[in-house]
Amino acid sequence: MNLKVKLFADGAEKAGMLEMYKNPMISGFTTNPTLMKKAGIMHYESFAKDILAVIKDRPISFEVFSDDFSEMEKQAMKIASWGQNVFVKIPITNTKGESSVPLAKTLSDKGVKINVTAIFTPEQVVDVLPALKNSRASNVSIFAGRIADAGVDPLPIMTKVIEMLKPYPQIELIWASPRELFNVVQADMIGCHIITATNDIIKKLPSLGKDLTEFSLDTVKMFYNDAKAAGYTI
Repeated sequence: MNLKVKLFADGAEKAGMLEMYKNPMISGFTTNPTLMKKAGIMHYESFAKDILAVIKDRPISFEVFSDDFSEMEKQAMKIASWGQNVFVKIPITNTKGESSVPLAKTLSDKGVKINVTAIFTPEQVVDVLPALKNSRASNVSIFAGRIADAGVDPLPIMTKVIEMLKPYPQIELIWASPRELFNVVQADMIGCHIITATNDIIKKLPSLGKDLTEFSLDTVKMFYNDAKAAGYTI
């Protein structure tokens, strides 16, 4: 299946990131502090620079982690200095619900490539667009998977935002937090620019377009072979 949507690998395990880097289908990378904590990363800057020593030719996002906007700006400028391919992830608000739009504008005006993250509504995109309209390159990350977790269909939201971004070719929409491989198909179908995915989802890509009857037979064989290997008897 030929995909128009760009695939970004989402993770913070070095081995997994470098494995995905060898895959020509992977156009970029995203990380966040939660993924880093899960991966056992102890030294943020050392980890980032270690990855960037290898991944130099594809965009990669690293996130600020302060809750204070002045400190966020300092962190963002430092992160941006690590490489020309670095995007700085800025949450749409801090933990107090205060808007980060003024910071996004300040950084964008300084030439920093921004990835505004943790967006859930079109209204949040409306708020941040003026801050990014003069950027050389930026992303807005909508957490479609988490929107779906709330029992809300993310497709109308994503489709609406794609239309909103048409006057801004330098701003790309990221479908973040996908839950299944079909989300890649959905993102591609509606013309989303980028979708992030974990390595587990990316490794399922060969299943796309597979004949369902053949897929059914493969599944039956899997159950049979696993039961046989386990030595089950009744």
